[in-house]
Amino acid sequence: MNPFSSQPLTRRGLLARSSSIPGMIGATAFLSQQSLSEAAASQAMGCHFAPRAKRVIHLFMNGGPFGGDLFDPKPELEKYAGERPAGADLTTERPTGGLLPSPFKFRNCGESGVPVSELLPKLSEHIDDICVLRSMHADNPNHGPALLQMNNGTILPTRPSMGAWFLYGLGTENQNLPGYVVLCPGRPVRFSILWNSAFLPSAHQGTYINHSKIKPSAMIPNLANPQWNHNTQRRQLDLLRQLDEEVQRQQGEDSQFDARVQSMETAFRMQTQATDAFDLNRETKSIRESYGQGHFANGCLLARRLVERGVRFVQVYYGNGQPWDTHSGHDDKVPNLCKSIDQPIAALLGDLKQRGLLDDTLVIWGGEFGRTPTSENGNGRDHNHHGFSMWLAGGGVRGGMTYGETDEFGFKAVENKMHVHDLHATVLHLLGLDHERLTYRHAGRDFRLTDVHGRVVQEILA
Repeated sequence: MNPFSSQPLTRRGLLARSSSIPGMIGATAFLSQQSLSEAAASQAMGCHFAPRAKRVIHLFMNGGPFGGDLFDPKPELEKYAGERPAGADLTTERPTGGLLPSPFKFRNCGESGVPVSELLPKLSEHIDDICVLRSMHADNPNHGPALLQMNNGTILPTRPSMGAWFLYGLGTENQNLPGYVVLCPGRPVRFSILWNSAFLPSAHQGTYINHSKIKPSAMIPNLANPQWNHNTQRRQLDLLRQLDEEVQRQQGEDSQFDARVQSMETAFRMQTQATDAFDLNRETKSIRESYGQGHFANGCLLARRLVERGVRFVQVYYGNGQPWDTHSGHDDKVPNLCKSIDQPIAALLGDLKQRGLLDDTLVIWGGEFGRTPTSENGNGRDHNHHGFSMWLAGGGVRGGMTYGETDEFGFKAVENKMHVHDLHATVLHLLGLDHERLTYRHAGRDFRLTDVHGRVVQEILA
C-alpha cells in the first residue's frame, strides 16, 4: 500500500498517526516528555585534540556545602568565634551574625598530606586521587541562578546545559542508551532546565531518571512492552523511518521531527538495554554492600554502571530539593549528610579505579555555591558564592593536591581564584574540547558554554 496515494501527509499528521502505534508509544512518550536524549553521535563535532577523559560523573550536592567543614580548615574561626573582626569583609545577601567555627576536626591524609575532615573517613583514603579546588567562586548567591550557572554556564535560563555541550562536542558511545543521564530522587529547584539542550539539537538534552525506587520499571515508566514483540516493533519503526524519508523528499528536512523519530528508535533499543543498565540486582552482593544504602548510594552505583556502558555524562543529585541548604541547625545536619555520601563516593572512586575506568572518567563533586563562615539563625549558615570548595578526581587531573585559597575565614577566594567558567573550560579541555572553539551559531552570534570567559587551569592537569 502506498501511504502517499491520496493527499500528501504533513509532518504533524504523520507524527500524530505514528503516535497511535501501540507497543512503542509508552516508551516514546517517556522519551519526549521526560527529555530522554536520543543517540547523538551523528551530530557530534569531534575532539579538537587528544582527550584525557572520555566521560564525566558529576556528584551534585544540592544547596551548597561549607568548605570549612570538609576540605578547607580555618582555625581563625575559633579564634574570632562570635565576632565580626574590624576590616573583614563578611557582607552577604542577608544579615548574618558573628563568625561560626566548625566543630569538626581535620587530619592530613594520604601520601600527599591533604587535610580532610573527620566527617569523611572513607573518602579521605582516596585523597591522593583528588584535586581539591578551594577557590571556586560564582556570580549569584541565590539557588536558582547559581544552579543555572553551575549547570548551564550562565544565570540565564535560555542556554544549553554543560551535558548538552559535551554531547554536542563528542556524541555518545552507546546508541542503545541516552548519552546524558540525570539521576535525582526528586526535584532540584530549577528541575529540567538544568539539563536542557536549549538551542542545541534536541538529541543532546539530558534524561531525567527518578531513582527513588531501584527497579528499572519503576525508574523508567512504560519501559516494558507486553503488547508487541520485538520483530513487530522493528517493522513499525522501519515503516516510520520510510515515511519520514518520503516526507523529507517532498517537503524538506525537519530536525525536530527527526529528533522525535530518533527518540522512538532509542526507546525501542532501551527496552532491552536499559533493563540491564539500571538493574542494580545484577551487581554482586559485595559490590552493593560496598556502596552502602540509600538514594545517593544507588545513584553512585548506577553512575558507574552507566559510564562503563558508554554514557557520556551522568549527574547524581543528592536528594530531593536542597538538602545542603543549612540555614539552621547546620552542625546537627552536616554529620548525617556526610555519612550518607562518604561510603558511596569512596566506593565509586575505588570501583572505577579497580576497573581501569578512573583514568579516563572525570569525577566532579560540589554544589552550586558554598556557605558563610558567619552564623545565621544561631547555628546556621547562609549562601556564599564568593569562595567555596569543590573537587575533581580522575580523567587527567592531578591528585593529592589543593588549588587556590580562600581568606583566613573561608569567605572569599583570594589566591588562584577559579570561576565557574574556568571549571567548565578545564572540564572541556580534559574531554579534548577547546572551549573557545566549541560554538553553536544561534540568533546571529556564536554561543559557547563559557560565554566570553573561561581559562583552562593548567596547574591542576596531570
